Amino acid sequence: MTGQLPPGLTAYRRTPVFTETTLPQGLRHRHRTKAGVWGVITVIEGRLRLRRLDSGEDSVLTSDVPGIAGPEEPHEVEPLGPVRFYIEFHAAAQ
Repeated sequence: MTGQLPPGLTAYRRTPVFTETTLPQGLRHRHRTKAGVWGVITVIEGRLRLRRLDSGEDSVLTSDVPGIAGPEEPHEVEPLGPVRFYIEFHAAAQ
């Protein structure tokens, strides 16, 4: 899903900036966020494909189009050439 996070969530962690060469293998293959956790993928430059494995939906993320992975949603990412991006994790405030 692209779009907005549900209200009431707070960012609690952010990854380092990844590139097409530093992107961990685990993110290139099927993985999911934890229960109650949303991942916001922010592209700084370049393009990144976000595949939602249950729905089959593909999105191309850019600096103008972030991506959101919902709780426990199986997904994977693929760099489309040179890219720089990070992921910020959000959950309900405790």
